[in-house]
Amino acid sequence: MKTVLTNKNISIRTRRRALECYIEPILMYGCEAWTISKQTQKKLEATEMWFLRRMLRISWTAKKTNDTVLEEAHTTRLLISKIRKRQATFFGHVMRREKLENLVTTGMLEGKRSRGKQREKLIEGLTEWLKAGKSLEAIEATKDRKKWRTMIANAVKQGT
Repeated sequence: MKTVLTNKNISIRTRRRALECYIEPILMYGCEAWTISKQTQKKLEATEMWFLRRMLRISWTAKKTNDTVLEEAHTTRLLISKIRKRQATFFGHVMRREKLENLVTTGMLEGKRSRGKQREKLIEGLTEWLKAGKSLEAIEATKDRKKWRTMIANAVKQGT
């Protein structure tokens, strides 16, 4: 794909579409179950910028800011919001089923908690992104599919 993505005879819009069709699905495989920490988010954003810089043939030593690269590519950062949208739709699907996956996803399993800093849960990242307040409010919102979809659409519009 390098020859297609770096070909200057092909428009940037077409190259961007090729990136979205062939590379992003591989990158985002299984992202519905990821817990995205600040560090992971930075790495994903850096990966997205790396792809754009490669497409535009901008060297990493060139003193160009990410904002100018985004302007040249006529795009914005979309990867994180795409991942969060996929996570939210998957989360709503799992919550409506009310099976074992529901218990695992919410983290409401019986037993002792492990020592040390607790792992970040998927629901915590989603409630922060959706600006739903508490995680229980988000869980209740998943029961009503229409309300859940509007919450996701509003969060996507606002960005990350």
